[in-house]
Amino acid sequence: MAGAKETPRQKLISLMYLVFITMLALNVSKQVLDGFGHMFKKIQSANVRLDQSNDVYYEKIAVNAKEKEGKWIGHNRTANEIKEESQEFSNKIEDIKNRITEAQREKDPELEKYDEMDKGEALDLIFFDSSGVSEEGQAFIETMINYRGHVIQVFGSQYPEYIGLVEERFYSGDFENNLENSDGTTQPWLAANYEGFPLVSSLAKLTMMQGDIKATEHDVLQTLLGKELELESGVNESNYITLLKTEKGAYYQGETFDGSVILGRKGGAQNPNSVNLTIDGQPLGDGDFELIPGGVKLNVTTGSPGDHEISGDLVFLNEGIESKIPVNQSFPVIAKPNSAVISADKMNVVYRGVDNPMTISIPGIANNKVSASAPGLIKLRGSKYVMTPGKGREVNIRASATLPDGKKIATSTKFRVKDIPAPVGTVRGLDGIVTLNKADLGVSTIGGKLKDFDFDIQLQTLSFKFKVPGKPTITVQGNKLDNKAKTALRAAKRGQSVQVFDVKVRNPKSPKYIFKQVAPVIINIGG
Repeated sequence: MAGAKETPRQKLISLMYLVFITMLALNVSKQVLDGFGHMFKKIQSANVRLDQSNDVYYEKIAVNAKEKEGKWIGHNRTANEIKEESQEFSNKIEDIKNRITEAQREKDPELEKYDEMDKGEALDLIFFDSSGVSEEGQAFIETMINYRGHVIQVFGSQYPEYIGLVEERFYSGDFENNLENSDGTTQPWLAANYEGFPLVSSLAKLTMMQGDIKATEHDVLQTLLGKELELESGVNESNYITLLKTEKGAYYQGETFDGSVILGRKGGAQNPNSVNLTIDGQPLGDGDFELIPGGVKLNVTTGSPGDHEISGDLVFLNEGIESKIPVNQSFPVIAKPNSAVISADKMNVVYRGVDNPMTISIPGIANNKVSASAPGLIKLRGSKYVMTPGKGREVNIRASATLPDGKKIATSTKFRVKDIPAPVGTVRGLDGIVTLNKADLGVSTIGGKLKDFDFDIQLQTLSFKFKVPGKPTITVQGNKLDNKAKTALRAAKRGQSVQVFDVKVRNPKSPKYIFKQVAPVIINIGG
């Protein structure tokens, strides 16, 4: 672990917050808050770009594991472990950011009024209480420590040179709790970094920690890929392909298309010696493109909505030998959107007690540029989200984005929050009124199921009550008749009906959720 001396990064952070303490005493100026607000936005933007790069690396490792096997199977396993841990930690931070900005977003959905974000009570209530660091604050520290330890365990054992870097990024003070101040006193790490600071500075710091998580992923992936990322020399058709590089996924009708056709994953600094390209069969003129290292940059009008084909050749001369790199690319053009699209993957409501999968997107806007927020909403990847609603009968989901022309669009959609329907009791998987002989009933499994429910929930039986005519009701623990119930069952006569009722069930994936009363099962005793 890191020692008592502050790292250069920690010194920089300490200096940053020292400036804030001084400014707070003088009533924090609008310029200082604006400065940290712009820093927050820049870090946020950098995180998006780093996330995109990581996605490419994850995909490459997965493809190598499938096609090449060998060491890549282990590399893919390591990458997936780091990915899962990183996503869990980053989601926890994102949840905290959503909670502390909930009130601000009501009047400032894009979080751009930095001069109004000078109070930090929302985060203080999460991380601290009368005794100091709260239980949730301590849990946050433990999450960071566990993440750091797991990365070192999974990755550091193979590449020990990265241990110091990971420890520095997620340094939490001596003995995991205190930092030494310049006057020799100590202070809990969480208090030194977050207690009493303005909301905008805490947002920047939490977003910076998310950036550290993504940077750690990036280091792991780059190391695992190793020579796969090294560039090969020379330009020829056997080791180069052409790719279309654009600033966004689609273009609006009438916009200027500013995409670039460049060499593939290994790149190249050589300009094409000549170009022979067409768009939808129409040759490009001299003013429609410019030669750039490794390809050409296009400057053409996008045209009508639909897919547009770019084809032809880029011609390179290598020591007098002509190499033609074929181009066969396309780009979509769509009509400009004026609203967001928010849809539940399974139904038009969300259910309490389960993870509701959701798709949130805005046509024509890349998923990483769409922002969505609501209590209980967590982004997984791309346009996929999970909603876990809490109390209340409605939840409001807001999606927003800024179009390339600077115009902002936002849509809010309300979803009804419903409880899971009441389960029905089952005997051997059968519900309602069933007929069984005593021998079969004695060994049958008692359970519960959700009929005609869109989520596949495997309910666990905790207990149930068993009633034989003329005998006292027996409460049974577990999912099968116990000896006492079996004794009572022997007294039942053919043609009589026994009951299984008050079945207590739970969802192992959400054990705190309380289900409605389970419908009973009537069993007619057969021969």
